[in-house]
Amino acid sequence: MKRVDILFENDACLVLNKPAGLPVQGGSGTGASLDRLLAGEYSPPPFLVHRLDRDTSGVMLVARTREAAAGFSLLFAEKSRGTGNGAPELRKCYLALCAGRPLGDSGLITLDLEVRGRTKNSGTAWRILAEGGGFSLLELEPGTGRTHQIRRHLAQTGNPILGDDKYGDFALNKKLRRERGLRRLLLHASRLVVPPERAGFSLDVTAPLPDYFRAFLDSVPVPYG
Repeated sequence: MKRVDILFENDACLVLNKPAGLPVQGGSGTGASLDRLLAGEYSPPPFLVHRLDRDTSGVMLVARTREAAAGFSLLFAEKSRGTGNGAPELRKCYLALCAGRPLGDSGLITLDLEVRGRTKNSGTAWRILAEGGGFSLLELEPGTGRTHQIRRHLAQTGNPILGDDKYGDFALNKKLRRERGLRRLLLHASRLVVPPERAGFSLDVTAPLPDYFRAFLDSVPVPYG
């Protein structure tokens, strides 16, 4: 599909590698969007069952039938609320390049977040994959799916994601833009795993880092892969 790579497909779903800068859903004043691109390629159009921020790249699943959409929507809703009730849950993993170095080599951020005026429990597991130049490459797995959860958690712990124009270190972003050409949020949805017990088939898909993310790692340098 033009502009969007397909990582996996079957009769139930498509798994896409969404580029940064492409909104998932169109609206007033929005040009290209993922849902519009899909509608132009498929009839009937696939169903959106979860979201990624406009500026976040990486793995995104869409359903190809109403039945599949209902099942996947339930899985993502359980993940978002943290209410799997012991059933096998899907996993969403991310890569982020953040300022500084969190304490330890891995951990769990359990800071609550305000969502639409209500404080909700939230948890994000993390581990350091590489570090250098005053930055750390983290692998993260949110246990819940609150709005901007990873970005907000890392900002609250003092390790904001580079290029984050909402929760980040604005002075650092400006410096990195001037000196290293940083123009994107360095957050990437790297892997999606759906347990076969819930989907009816095995699904474990990884999206490669976008070129601008890998180029920035090389320039810092932060060794990876």
